[in-house]
Amino acid sequence: MTMTRRMTVGQALIEFLAHQWTVDGEHRERTIAGTVGIFGHGNVAGVGQALAQLNATQPDLMPYHQARNEQAMVHQAVGYARMHRRRGTLAAAASVGPGAANMITGAALATSNRMPALLLPSDTFATRVSDPVLQQLEHPHDPGIQVTDAFRPVSRFFDRVQRPEQLFSIALGAMRVLTDPAETGAATIALPEDVQAEAFDVPLEFLQDREWRIRRPLPESAPLARAVAAIRSARRPIIVAGGGVLYSGAEDDLRALVEQTGIPVATSQAGGGALKWDHPQYLGGVGATGTSAANRLTAEADVVIGIGTRYSDFTTASRTAFQHPDVRFVNVNVAAFDAYKHGTQLPVIADARETIVALREALSDWHVDAAYARTAAEEKARWDTVVDDAFAPSGRSLPGQAEIIGAVQSASAPRDVIVQAAGSLPGDLHKLWRVRDALGYHVEYAFSCMGYEIAGGLGAKRGLLADGDDRDVIVMVGDGSYLMLSTELLTAVAEGIKIIVVLIQNHGFASIGHLSETVGSERFGTKYRAYDPETANFQGDQVLPVDLAMNARSYGLDVIEVEPTSDAIADLSAALAAAKASDRSTFIHVNSDPLLYAPDGEGWWDVPVAETAELASTLRARSEYDTQVTAQRPLLGAMTDEQA
Repeated sequence: MTMTRRMTVGQALIEFLAHQWTVDGEHRERTIAGTVGIFGHGNVAGVGQALAQLNATQPDLMPYHQARNEQAMVHQAVGYARMHRRRGTLAAAASVGPGAANMITGAALATSNRMPALLLPSDTFATRVSDPVLQQLEHPHDPGIQVTDAFRPVSRFFDRVQRPEQLFSIALGAMRVLTDPAETGAATIALPEDVQAEAFDVPLEFLQDREWRIRRPLPESAPLARAVAAIRSARRPIIVAGGGVLYSGAEDDLRALVEQTGIPVATSQAGGGALKWDHPQYLGGVGATGTSAANRLTAEADVVIGIGTRYSDFTTASRTAFQHPDVRFVNVNVAAFDAYKHGTQLPVIADARETIVALREALSDWHVDAAYARTAAEEKARWDTVVDDAFAPSGRSLPGQAEIIGAVQSASAPRDVIVQAAGSLPGDLHKLWRVRDALGYHVEYAFSCMGYEIAGGLGAKRGLLADGDDRDVIVMVGDGSYLMLSTELLTAVAEGIKIIVVLIQNHGFASIGHLSETVGSERFGTKYRAYDPETANFQGDQVLPVDLAMNARSYGLDVIEVEPTSDAIADLSAALAAAKASDRSTFIHVNSDPLLYAPDGEGWWDVPVAETAELASTLRARSEYDTQVTAQRPLLGAMTDEQA
């Protein structure tokens, strides 16, 4: 006879989640380490009641974290998952209608970044007994469509619990996706408000500890042999390391491989930390925001070994990075979808670490040509000098962003984590930040979501604390992104979680302002200025009287304002030292000149320019675009040696 407990759907789901464990080799941790929730009509009597009940009876079983914005809840889950190499995450619970809708951006971010996050949006009555209820959508042609249906295209898993008995298969399905390296992303379980509170008999086996073992598939012998043959035949190979290297814990094995073979390495945004910045084979970031060292060698590479990268347009410089006429791609990825990109005929569908170990053995007697190794070393040395110069304080009262990054770099400890997401900072950090730890660089750039930084940084710090790791998390954010979503600063204060926020004030959208210039749109709509009735735009000189330092102070943070003087960089360094010495969250406000750009890394990004225009600036930009776009290549895959 099956033993059961009488429980509500909400109670059963939350207790089920509390007993899920991820196992990766010898490592075992909670898959869902806690629930971040905002309660309202739809979940206060379901998931909310379940969390309250556990808090009263077993407070450590499913920790609850209060939040201020539903989108930010998902960002916290992603930041947490990044620090845990995708082996653990958080659940995010929201109410019906707008509460649920606010999480959609977060879901898209998680899925784009291949990061696990469990979303529990509430839904309207399954019985429809009270239709239309508050916050319900009504579609005459399809009464069943609700806000939660918008999660379908942005989730890796979606289902709706319309009957209590469905919970078992749905919950297990969501966990399968969350713990699958090839499939992970946002897993969304829509919960109608009446079903959440409905009681049913729950088998006790559903509530027992369950382990989900991370798959680390070995490379098949034939694809591996073809990949090895291609590498051995290469004269100018290069490795493009992506996030998959870090998620499989392969950074030490990667270092051993490149030291053995001499193959140089460039990284995507997600791959930052795969090698330390000063490693002889590390050339820095690659692509549109990459370094000249990485981009020059990538342009001439005859074999590109992509490990754990999804080859975004920034990584490929919009398919202009790889210029060798016979370039071939050895793509190592746990997901076949990514392994087959660029039409490669050399995919290796396997775990990054397992494949790197196999490559080390197969290439034990092989090394790149000495002349090629010297070229790589020379380009690295040249770029390192460029960065040194960019970091040097200029004495300007409004320093450039590169100087600010340099000050943050010098004040940070080797294991500190830098967190960023959108604007001009990701590009500058990709080129300039000197990563010294595998987990030290977290730039969300798959979705490049403005507003991610503070919430993601909080999630990252929460994830580190869960492992007993007290390293500092430094969030760098521009004023535009800060204004999008800063409210989780209060969450940090409420829980006494320390993060350091460096806000760069440039009174507008610095990145898009620069991009606007390059496409001939003259920075239109990118400045934070008072509206000018005569010109009917915001392009004047009257800066808005915003005081973001005061805003941060109102959240309860310690605030340090760096005044715009010739000593601004020295004062910023002192502010960071004080912030690191404190046990409280600190907000550092520094003004910058958005027209002072970081060094050019010789990458390009495809942003189409208007084909016809009356603005002379647009016509000039179109002419330049027509020149640049000629370097794009279809990358349909070169022939293998056997076919040639």
